[in-house]
Amino acid sequence: MDIDETTRINLLYNFYHSLLTKKQSRYMDLYYVEDFSLSEISEQLDVSRQAVLDNLHRSVSLLESFEKELGLVEKTQEIDDISKSLSQLVQTKYADDKELLALVQRISKINEM
Repeated sequence: MDIDETTRINLLYNFYHSLLTKKQSRYMDLYYVEDFSLSEISEQLDVSRQAVLDNLHRSVSLLESFEKELGLVEKTQEIDDISKSLSQLVQTKYADDKELLALVQRISKINEM
């Protein structure tokens, strides 16, 4: 599954934001979640645009290193792909097995969270 860079960073932030400092989280939240511009963030936090940019780059780099070590985003995406394939397989080949269908539906619901 190919995703654009902003979406990837948002996924990383969703998984690992609690590992960032409050300051790093604030910058990331304003830029990636609230969609503030660098200028707006610099004005709000009373720092230079370059400081905002530097902080964002460091924070994204940290998020990438967390993913490299822990792989939670990749593992979650793999589980989602397997869940979808399993659901399709069960619905086409085992449609009469209500117990199996119920289990697959439970897996799919967990993945949607």
